[in-house]
Amino acid sequence: MSEQLTLIIVLVAVVAVIGIGAAFFLVRGRKAPKGTYTGPRDANDPAPTLTTDAPSTEASGPVATTETPETGVVDESAGTVLVPTDVPAPVQGRLARLRARLAKSNNALGKGLLALLSQDKIDEDVWDEIEETLLLADLGTEPTLELVDALRERVKIEGSRDPKQVHDMLREELIKLVDPTMDRNFIPTRHADRPNVIMVVGVNGVGKTTTIGKLARVLVAEDKDVILGAADTFRAAAAEQLATWGDRVGVPTVKSDIDGADPASVAFEAVTAGIDQEVDIVMIDTAGRLQNKVGLMDELGKIKRVIEKKATVDEVLLVLDATTGQNGLNQAKVFSEVVNVTGIVLTKLDGTAKGGIVVAIQRQLGVPVKLIGLGEGPDDLAPFDAAAFVDALLD
Repeated sequence: MSEQLTLIIVLVAVVAVIGIGAAFFLVRGRKAPKGTYTGPRDANDPAPTLTTDAPSTEASGPVATTETPETGVVDESAGTVLVPTDVPAPVQGRLARLRARLAKSNNALGKGLLALLSQDKIDEDVWDEIEETLLLADLGTEPTLELVDALRERVKIEGSRDPKQVHDMLREELIKLVDPTMDRNFIPTRHADRPNVIMVVGVNGVGKTTTIGKLARVLVAEDKDVILGAADTFRAAAAEQLATWGDRVGVPTVKSDIDGADPASVAFEAVTAGIDQEVDIVMIDTAGRLQNKVGLMDELGKIKRVIEKKATVDEVLLVLDATTGQNGLNQAKVFSEVVNVTGIVLTKLDGTAKGGIVVAIQRQLGVPVKLIGLGEGPDDLAPFDAAAFVDALLD
């Protein structure tokens, strides 16, 4: 009897030890920190570790990997296959490529003005045509009248029809309107104790989420550590779309697995992950359903307030579709009422009679256009430069 009792006690003890061990590993797994960053790190950061217990963060940075082009990147320690990351095009040289594309497009602004100003006789009918060309290019009434007055004065004083002189005169006046003195810096720097936080706003359909993905590529090309926050929880598949863009360049995305989750909570988690992982930049995607203006204001305001419990919002970028003309200006007004917009990203700026919107938006909001996109390619986003943009219009 005593032997049986001893055997029972031993069995119970073994089961208890196994149960305690299993519970320990389960608890440890549940406590895995959200937002574990597995992308490229700075030299002073600890070596990254791949975790599988952080469902709110998706990343694809290489960890002890071997390259297999057909199947992706194999993580030998975890036995998983990761999506291979792209190498983004360097920022330097992007605008030159976009400038060449813009110059080849059918832009009516520069070419139309040069043709009108090069005529042997410039009478009132010609000036009316010049004014109409500028208005059709979405330049806006006030800038149009300002440019026409400046051109009238110079034509009267210089009196030249030489194509080279006309080109130089028009170039100088257009650059003044686009305003090269505005601060267009778009490569943020990390603060001493926290990341730089960027909120990206804009209506659904202007390419906002895609633009964030492209901007992440620009920042990675500049050797910045980035985390994305998928706070657009209203649009179906927005978080997955953003995560896909991040995966391509090894940038993780903090997102919720719950449909319709609180966007401010997702933004808070993204900023928290950015602080914990010592990244350089956290970019937050937001919803843009203008059909409910009051709700949009409340939501964006709440996101900003919640983020500022952890860090300051350093920049608010407004994404606009350059082809929407006056509608784009109306959108800009709405968002400037909600948040303090600090910069504009113009997408689809293909030059087809819409180049003037750059001036109109800057005049209306008092903030600079910082980035432009002309195509659908992953690297078709470039820093905006006033002189280069005008040169592209006039080439």
